[in-house]
Amino acid sequence: MAPHQAPSHRTPSDRPARPNAGRIRRTAAAAAAGLTAVALLSACSYGSKADTKADTAATVGSSASGPKLTADTVKIGYFANLTHGTPLVGLQEGIFQKELGATQVKTQVFNAGPAEIEALNAGSIDIGWIGPSPAINGYTKSDGKSLKIIGGSASGGVKLVVNPEKIGSLDDLKGKKIATPQLGNTQDVALLNYLAGKGYKVDAASGAGDVSVVRTDNKVTPDAYRQGSIDGAWVPEPTASKLVTLGAKVLLNEKDVWPDKKFVITNIIVSQKFLKEHPDVVEAVLRGSVNTNAFIKANPDKAKADANEAIKKEAGNALEPAVLDPAWSDIDFLDDPLANTLQAEADHAVTAGLLKKPNLNGIYDLTLLNKVLAAKGQAPVADAELGAK
Repeated sequence: MAPHQAPSHRTPSDRPARPNAGRIRRTAAAAAAGLTAVALLSACSYGSKADTKADTAATVGSSASGPKLTADTVKIGYFANLTHGTPLVGLQEGIFQKELGATQVKTQVFNAGPAEIEALNAGSIDIGWIGPSPAINGYTKSDGKSLKIIGGSASGGVKLVVNPEKIGSLDDLKGKKIATPQLGNTQDVALLNYLAGKGYKVDAASGAGDVSVVRTDNKVTPDAYRQGSIDGAWVPEPTASKLVTLGAKVLLNEKDVWPDKKFVITNIIVSQKFLKEHPDVVEAVLRGSVNTNAFIKANPDKAKADANEAIKKEAGNALEPAVLDPAWSDIDFLDDPLANTLQAEADHAVTAGLLKKPNLNGIYDLTLLNKVLAAKGQAPVADAELGAK
């Protein structure tokens, strides 16, 4: 059985160009290295690694004016990745600041989920865009006290790409070396689960087995492919499209193994403390997110250019069209957090031996998101019975 087609799971229906931002200083933020059962599932999507850097908070829209909310500032975290296109585009276009009025936005850009969760727990950020695995990990490690998932942001943007001279079909994976970004990260779990569904045996911790799972940072995966040290990779965008420019071919798009071709790759989280104290600010950020996703759909070329400019400012280089265009087109930006797929991803990690069965009851609070959607005449989104109790 394909990994994401278990009958019990049905799907219900990265740094921006910051206006008036000062120069950003970088500080190192190291994530915990202990590979406990839960910590194995701590990494996020693209660019995840245990040792990561985060930008210090930079004020966006310092001359903002408008209705006064209950907080003078809101601290937002995200990644300089295409799968975090909502904050990249929304901050670039000033959509979030418009909704926040006189409340200033301060941003922090992360390269990995563990650091973002640490920042949220420490109060360094209030709201963050993040992948499903670190959200699950942060919630379970805090016994359900640290965060809530308050909205969705993106689906898709993950592919299995391979060297066509070595792998001609999905039946040719045995004996091959396939890279993932990090042990226990979202793509690592997906690959291990997929291989198990195909009958391949792989030791999750070491990656050894019928197929060798090689944990390689996305930034060096292209070089590993060029050198022949890997035969393929299960990776997010834009790494997948970068490998295609080097001669790899797409063997499997992960969305094709999910019901309705949708699965969560980026969520919006908030600290429970901030949600309780400043619900009006959280609601304003969610309005900005919903409006940004609508802008992306209505202006795909402008939104793509915004995201690429933001990545250029963070990484120093813009993505070339041969990478940017297919990568961007494979990501669906949406408001629905796709709650059923979050539970499925947690279950896949359990199956892979990377996580003990987590209790996700209460991880979602979609009250404010559904309020925003209702005001726009849109249907509410579901929490798969994992909502606020």
